Amino acid sequence: MRRFKVPVTTDGSGNATAYSPRFAGKIHSVQYVKDGANAYADGVDFTITAAETGENVWTESNVNASAVRYPRASTHNQAGAAALFAAGGTGVLDKIAVVDKLKIVLAQGGANKVGAFHILVD
Repeated sequence: MRRFKVPVTTDGSGNATAYSPRFAGKIHSVQYVKDGANAYADGVDFTITAAETGENVWTESNVNASAVRYPRASTHNQAGAAALFAAGGTGVLDKIAVVDKLKIVLAQGGANKVGAFHILVD
């Protein structure tokens, strides 16, 4: 596995856009680390997507503390229908494959605040 640490600093309006390095692999987890006196304000909003395709990796509003997520995407059969564990059952999920960089967009983070995102990739 590989880990990419992406520090993100908000502007005077509490917003930010940052990018991870480009990588190829499946996303195992994404961790937001809130640390120190200059950390994002409570209630920060995240949107993390693949930069080129816009595929969603993690979207969450009103985050107050460090958090880790294990994002997964729905899978489909060759006809485009949702793959299910059983007829009418739970959808089959899998790790999100990326050959891209991730775009991290923040809102409501507080003026000139800092945080970091750790992206763990298989």
